[in-house]
Amino acid sequence: MARGSIFALLGANGAGKTTLVKILATLLKADAGSARINGFDATTRAADVRESISMTGQFAAVDEILSGRENLVLVAKLRHLREPGAVADDLLRRFSLTDAGARRASTYSGGMRRRLDIAMSLIGRPAVVFLDEPTTGLDPEARLEVWQTVKDLASTGTTVLLTTQHLEEAEQLADRIAILHHGRIIVDGTLAELKALLPPAETAYVEKQPSLEDVFFAVIGREDTE
Repeated sequence: MARGSIFALLGANGAGKTTLVKILATLLKADAGSARINGFDATTRAADVRESISMTGQFAAVDEILSGRENLVLVAKLRHLREPGAVADDLLRRFSLTDAGARRASTYSGGMRRRLDIAMSLIGRPAVVFLDEPTTGLDPEARLEVWQTVKDLASTGTTVLLTTQHLEEAEQLADRIAILHHGRIIVDGTLAELKALLPPAETAYVEKQPSLEDVFFAVIGREDTE
């Protein structure tokens, strides 16, 4: 994976996506093979790997009793960072949560809660972030919010490994895509390279029907998502 890129690991339930992420994050020991994260061997340099990474699971791990800002300050203190309040305020700005920073996390929408969860994972400036199915259970608006957050992460130089079972998510976000099936990567490449594996598309003229996405945004108004 190139630094600052988004790599999508695509597969159905049970394909092995979460297991692979846990191996890379040193939470599980591999039966065979090797892995290097940020230049460190995941087996022999596990402590260095953990210093280099952050991991966000399938469900937001925020403390709902605390405010958004208090969640960030807590993690900054646990990481022994100087000026945890300043760290929290900076992340609230980056993730467009400043206005909601003093509110309890329990009052946040699904998208806001996931953005807060990802912000918490960035404390300490990890070189690599693992996002395990980050849009699980989110509605369409919240999913778009998280997609933009992931793109912003990569634009600042953070390397993102994203697992998903949503084809559109991988297509929208990833610089490279690997398809995992029964524990094995069966294909790996850019979206253009993967599309080239299929026969050329035939040209046909058909009546274009509105998609569900067209209907959704026509009803709620695109400006409401910005």
